[in-house]
Amino acid sequence: MDKAFAEHFAAKWIESWNAHDLVRILSHYEDDFEMSSPVIIQVVGEPSGILKGKAAVAAYWKKALKLIPDLQFELLSILAGVNSITLHYKGAHGCLVAEVFHFGPDQKVTKAFAHYAV
Repeated sequence: MDKAFAEHFAAKWIESWNAHDLVRILSHYEDDFEMSSPVIIQVVGEPSGILKGKAAVAAYWKKALKLIPDLQFELLSILAGVNSITLHYKGAHGCLVAEVFHFGPDQKVTKAFAHYAV
């Protein structure tokens, strides 16, 4: 993973979330991407914690943004892998989050996996 791409992605992704701009947030993802998060279980009641496709994830994120109207992310570090990036950041209420993003050949996210401090 190229350092410049990882840093650019991280900056734009954080900016999009902090602006609560769902269109900008979704622009980082392929149409049929897959999202995995324990928060999916809590917010939309999907027992697998997995959603597929922009429409399903957009509905989840829209609901989450309404539940936490003051949501702001603070980037702590960027970790690069092979065709993947992990962003370590502070999320809602200062909760520590590590989110892994896998990228396709067009540099859009194909899969994302969110992990939260317990």
